[in-house]
Amino acid sequence: MPLRKYYKTRCLILLVALLPWQALAELTFSIDGIDDDEIEDNIRLHLKSINISQDALSDPFWQEEISKTVATAVEPFGYYNSTTLIETTEDGDVELTVSLDTPLKVTNITREIIGAGRADKTFRKTFNSFPLQKGDVLLQPEYEQFKSRMFNYALNHGYFDFHWQATRLDLVREERAANILLIAQSGPRYEFGEIAINGQDKAASIVEQLKPFDVGEPYTADQLTEFNRRLNATGYFSRVIARPVVSKAQGTRVPIEVTLDHKPRDNFNIGIGAATDTGPRLRLKWERPWVNDEGHSANAELFISAPEQSITADYLVPMGDLKNDYLKYEAGYQFLDYSNTNTESETLSLSVHRLIQQADSPWQSDYSTTLLREKYEVNDDPSQTTQLLLPGYALQYLTKDDPLNISRGTYFRAGVQVGREDIGSDIDIIKASVEAKFIRTIGKHRFMVRSEIGAIKTDSFTEVPASVRFYAGGDQSVRGFGFRDISPAGEIFNPVLGAIQESAGARYLATMGNEYAYQVAPNWRIAAFVDVGVATNEFEEDPSYGVGPGVHWLSPIGPVRLYIARSFSPDEKNWRIHFMLGPEL
Repeated sequence: MPLRKYYKTRCLILLVALLPWQALAELTFSIDGIDDDEIEDNIRLHLKSINISQDALSDPFWQEEISKTVATAVEPFGYYNSTTLIETTEDGDVELTVSLDTPLKVTNITREIIGAGRADKTFRKTFNSFPLQKGDVLLQPEYEQFKSRMFNYALNHGYFDFHWQATRLDLVREERAANILLIAQSGPRYEFGEIAINGQDKAASIVEQLKPFDVGEPYTADQLTEFNRRLNATGYFSRVIARPVVSKAQGTRVPIEVTLDHKPRDNFNIGIGAATDTGPRLRLKWERPWVNDEGHSANAELFISAPEQSITADYLVPMGDLKNDYLKYEAGYQFLDYSNTNTESETLSLSVHRLIQQADSPWQSDYSTTLLREKYEVNDDPSQTTQLLLPGYALQYLTKDDPLNISRGTYFRAGVQVGREDIGSDIDIIKASVEAKFIRTIGKHRFMVRSEIGAIKTDSFTEVPASVRFYAGGDQSVRGFGFRDISPAGEIFNPVLGAIQESAGARYLATMGNEYAYQVAPNWRIAAFVDVGVATNEFEEDPSYGVGPGVHWLSPIGPVRLYIARSFSPDEKNWRIHFMLGPEL
């Protein structure tokens, strides 16, 4: 072929190839004769795969292609004898009139299990759940989905050698009939074998404690998933995964390989922030996830702000479930100097907690014994020291739909502590408290309700340490007031001056907060709140109120909340700004 003619031919082919695409963008189909929306949607989906121009519709080849495409689209619904009439309107639309004819129906089903699955009731029940019955319209998606579902079930229940020995779909179009053959070869059911650790083996005893299965127990993927959840929840590993290694099975025993990387020996964290109650603050945290091969862990925290400095250290000893059943030994020192109470206090505390929580349960029990020794003074007067030995119990409930930006959450905690003068305490005392918080979101509307009540029973209230008494006011209490601002003028015992009057906490506490927020943008909410509360000795004082507007910014590190609050009380009516960072539960 001459070169010039060759290039002319190539250009013509390119032009012809490009023109249909432009026309295709304007081509629309109308479909008549189909009453089922699902069938019509499938026809339209298939028609999108045809590259045809308006001008080519008169070509018998393209009309046949359209008819074949429609026929293919309706076959999964049992219609194997459909016909399609194609017409073009003056507006350039394509009208398809589809005649589905009579669908094929299932006339015979042959199903059989070969292998150990035949004696497995659950396997048989799943196999017998094949959705098509004799006389049903043949629906190919149901047929294919069942084969996939059965295969996944087998793998998830230890039938690793499962395969379809025979599957066949015989179509007799003239008789509008279909015959189905399904023969499953289950193979043996495998069992859990020994744990094989890929990595440092110092976690061997911990891994063994966490496994939810015994060697020789029938394999299930659900138990392996639970095993992985427990391993990742320990906090001991930076990476961990457990998987079956079928290729190394001994008979039907499948070893479970656990690949893990331990966290660094020591972790450090520095936090800098601010809050209305404390002003600028610094928090230093140290954590040692692994102290020994038994899974003991330790951590310490230093907190520094203008009115409060504290240091605490915890040592955790697993007892059963590593994350939900453990002993916690705690030691701490705290110094408080809040100007609004005119009281300074130094507190040393030692405590032992036994925390128990069922797996996947929101309830946690806390059995504790606390030794508290507090030295406190009012103004420049001589100080007083009180020692308390307080056995206690607390029950906590916590659920939330997100660790940071919570749309739905519930928190409840009730606790009681008891001290006896003849058993390590300077006075007889009973302290009980209950606090709760509920968060609910409906569309763009968010509601939060919180409440706290408490009471102290003692015949020597003047000797009750300041840190044990009740106060109200502040970011997490009655907004519009400073931290611990709401407190009666009570008696503080001074060894030199005797009983003196000073703002130093109360016997009883009752607070409630209500907040409504509306989402005005994806990461912004406007809010309004009403808080009310009282800290009192005799319930004679009128309650204090705080009201005002607020704004929430849902930042990547948690919600940032800002409120402008107006306080109302018998002695105070002021404006105050409250700023908080972090989740509410």
